[in-house]
Amino acid sequence: MAVKIRLKRMGAKKAPFYRLVVADSRSPRDGKFIEEIGYYNPITNPADVKIDSEKAKKWLSNGAQPSDTVKSLFKKAGIIE
Repeated sequence: MAVKIRLKRMGAKKAPFYRLVVADSRSPRDGKFIEEIGYYNPITNPADVKIDSEKAKKWLSNGAQPSDTVKSLFKKAGIIE
């Protein structure tokens, strides 16, 4: 089972809000997930990001692959170099 860390879209039309979730790569974008590790709100200025770094590091060490956007959020938060 390939595990990915990716964004789950929530919020209203034209007002996106995202949750950072750990999910099986075969599940749909907004479908079933394993664990929620944070959130990301790009609408606020500056963007509001909250990530549970302990959970994120645990999943990365277990082999979960972050998506490109999640990888950039992790770099800004200082979770990965």
